[in-house]
Amino acid sequence: MASISVDDFFCKGCGLCVDACPEHIMALDHDKITAKGYHPAYCTDLDACTGCASCATMCPDVAITVER
Repeated sequence: MASISVDDFFCKGCGLCVDACPEHIMALDHDKITAKGYHPAYCTDLDACTGCASCATMCPDVAITVER
């Protein structure tokens, strides 16, 4: 089973990972604001994650780690 972690310190909420996810399980957390003032990304359903790492590949800030 794959595991996704997003480092809120680096995530600027650009949403590229949301668009890149083929399973449509990445989203921006509009209930949370980072210290830099951004809404960070998060995985809505870890069980549905295939570990393809499309989200991590698209992240310009290298804020996403995918473990398989």
